[in-house]
Amino acid sequence: MKKILLIEDDIAFCKMVSNFLSKNNYSVSTAYTANEAKSLFKDTDFDLIMCDLRLPDSDGIELMVELKEKKPTIPVVLMTGYADVTTAVKAMKKGASDYISKPFVPEEVLLVLENALSKKVEKTTSTPLSTQKTTTQKSNFVSGISSVSKAMSNHIQLVSPTNLSVLIIGESGTGKEVVAKEIHNLSQRKNAPFIAVDCGAIPKELATSEFFGHLKGSFTGAVTDKIGHFESANGGTLFLDEVGNLSYENQIQLLRALQERKVKKIGSSTEVTVDIRVIAATNEDLKEAVKNGTFREDLYHRLNEFSIIVPTLNERKQDLLMYADFFLDKANEQLNKNVLGFSPEVIRIFQAYSWPGNLRELQNIIRRSTLLTQGSLIEKEVIPPDFFEEENQSKSVFSKSENEKEMIIKALNLCNGNKSEAAKMLEINRKTLYNKLKLYQLED
Repeated sequence: MKKILLIEDDIAFCKMVSNFLSKNNYSVSTAYTANEAKSLFKDTDFDLIMCDLRLPDSDGIELMVELKEKKPTIPVVLMTGYADVTTAVKAMKKGASDYISKPFVPEEVLLVLENALSKKVEKTTSTPLSTQKTTTQKSNFVSGISSVSKAMSNHIQLVSPTNLSVLIIGESGTGKEVVAKEIHNLSQRKNAPFIAVDCGAIPKELATSEFFGHLKGSFTGAVTDKIGHFESANGGTLFLDEVGNLSYENQIQLLRALQERKVKKIGSSTEVTVDIRVIAATNEDLKEAVKNGTFREDLYHRLNEFSIIVPTLNERKQDLLMYADFFLDKANEQLNKNVLGFSPEVIRIFQAYSWPGNLRELQNIIRRSTLLTQGSLIEKEVIPPDFFEEENQSKSVFSKSENEKEMIIKALNLCNGNKSEAAKMLEINRKTLYNKLKLYQLED
């Protein structure tokens, strides 16, 4: 029976969720504050943490980071309202496995937990190379019809057959790992392992062991031999997700391994030669990090032999319905449903929304909506009201009236020309503001 630590300050809600999970064969310990959670975490070996974003004595993200420093492999699922989706996206960058939006759909909760626990097993199970599965996984890559998607697909086709290191750049939730897997599946290494490493979830003290492995007894806590990610990926592809989160010391170790293509386990005197292709991903501006001295320039160039930019969902709105249909098919399969599509009103709402969580948010909302849908089409009624609140706000601020241009000028003046602040004041995203500036010829 899997053990879950449930952290929620709403006592009634906490008990309701706890009872539900207990009835579904989970062992649940509850904490109403961060301090309670830390105490329980110290004494019990949990398989998963569910944590509310807002706690009376701490920020949920800060608590998550603190707990994951002590046990980096434990999956954390955050609980949030749709108004906090942007915050939840930030939490994903810091190591959260997933998030669930309130109000909960029971089946969705179980599905999210199962997915998070299965990912934990994939990342923490070390199997000998001789027994690893090397079959190519079914692709989740969707070739879009927008110009930016076509450009990305062309780059993927171009670089996949080579052994060049690839740096994938894009916001959280845009599908960087899917792009990396597509490159692997189209390469000559497709029948060898694809090993994904979340660099943001590895404490710097454990990074050497995670990357290169260790021998039993080489340090306190090394109770068995461990194969590192480099050896696990031998012959295949090593995917370094959020590589910008590595400490400077770990960057040096990584660079040395990439240059020499040799690794040595902690406690061993023997070097092992590895044949790997490296694909890295980041949502940060690594060029700026290099300028600031937080990311090594030589490592940056080693990783960036070829770069691919993954556009946001807003930048590929032409592809939105293709992705929506793809995620609907997946949801139908996972939930044993037969929902055929989306009502015209839902399509309009989807197209008007800014999607701060990108494809991950789209997948989550479709999965949730599929669960709630009783008929053949997903209707507006099954979408949380907060989800399309942005649409109503945009209508109230920008009503296509003659005053629109004046409102933009006034907002820019009040914000001393700061476009980000002006966009917030006007309750639109920055990209929409830039489009309006171009439309009204207000660009500098």
